[in-house]
Amino acid sequence: MTDSPLFVSSGDLIADRRYKAAIELASRGDFAGAADILAQTVELTPNFATAWFALGAIRDRQGDRAGAIAAFARVRDNDPEDYHGARLQLARLNAGEAAPKMTDTYVRRLFDQYAARYDEALTERLNYCGPAVLLDAVKAAVRATGRPMHFAAGLDLGCGTGLGGLAFRPFVDRLVGVDLSPAMIAQAKAKGVYDRLVTADLNGFVAEAIATAETYHLVVAADVFVYVNDLGPIIAAIARVLAAGGVFAFTVETHSDGGVKLQPTLRYAYGEGYLRAAIGEAGLTLVTLAAASVRTENGVPVPGLVAVSSVPQA
Repeated sequence: MTDSPLFVSSGDLIADRRYKAAIELASRGDFAGAADILAQTVELTPNFATAWFALGAIRDRQGDRAGAIAAFARVRDNDPEDYHGARLQLARLNAGEAAPKMTDTYVRRLFDQYAARYDEALTERLNYCGPAVLLDAVKAAVRATGRPMHFAAGLDLGCGTGLGGLAFRPFVDRLVGVDLSPAMIAQAKAKGVYDRLVTADLNGFVAEAIATAETYHLVVAADVFVYVNDLGPIIAAIARVLAAGGVFAFTVETHSDGGVKLQPTLRYAYGEGYLRAAIGEAGLTLVTLAAASVRTENGVPVPGLVAVSSVPQA
């Protein structure tokens, strides 16, 4: 998902009109003209983060790396919640923190913007199959234990529009979905597959579950951790809400180096060693860790991994 961030007014009607005129020029391919208007606009309204972001994006497209970095830095300085994702753009240009945390504000805006067309974009343009990949992996892991494919309580982390819920509903008595985006939660609610839906960030939701001694027999996270820059804390927290014998399964994008890496798509990828360490340090038993691509980019499968881990039986 690479559309421009939603417009945030400068509070100055003339500056807003200039911004919109520049975007219109850019849409017609006149990037030089658009950049010129935007440069004039931010000179008059130096705190206009949306215009600075657009100027950075255009300069980047023109091959002006230094100019793009300067513009994105101004966005970062004027947008403490990083609504526009300027810190990610700086990281992509190797001009800031290598793997900055995505703010809740940025992630919520991103998915609220896409919710209405999310399913169509994933399944028709990106060949998304995350829930199916997870379901197959969980079935294989459960089959190996000789247990039935049945869970009393399931948690779909970053449930989005509910595609994962549709896949796992037949195997779960009570299914809870949590997502940061209200618009995505609304789409999931319309599918009617969850017993409970919660709008919250993942860490906050799991922390509350720990505090209230809520437990789950299955936790899944399909294509969610690509928006998390540090998996250690969330995996450790999930381990604390899993019942004895509980299963935790997730997908991630991967890369050949170690650790975490921000991809050009502004999604995080993880090395296999990093995942093994995070799962082990959480006290979970790794059942399977296998190559699995859950989506394509420009028609090419994105390298990924599917992991299934469990809490040892008491």
